[in-house]
Amino acid sequence: MQTAAASTRTYTVVADVNVRSGPGTSYAKVGRLDAGSRVTLQCQTPGQTITGPLGTTRIWSRIGTGRYVSDAYIRTGSDGYVAPRC
Repeated sequence: MQTAAASTRTYTVVADVNVRSGPGTSYAKVGRLDAGSRVTLQCQTPGQTITGPLGTTRIWSRIGTGRYVSDAYIRTGSDGYVAPRC
């Protein structure tokens, strides 16, 4: 049951941010999220280092197929991984 609960937990996006097709800004922009949006993390992976409103991190979260957002923009309550690795 804990796995199912973890997979449905949502997190808040703290500032407007581009959604990328992979874990870095060199990947295509495939969307945008507004501050205050809620996202479900499918998994997390290391990628390009990004500095954003929540600090500097290499962690990127996959929020859908081919949809990644830097954790520097998602309030997870942790500086580490909070979802399975991709």
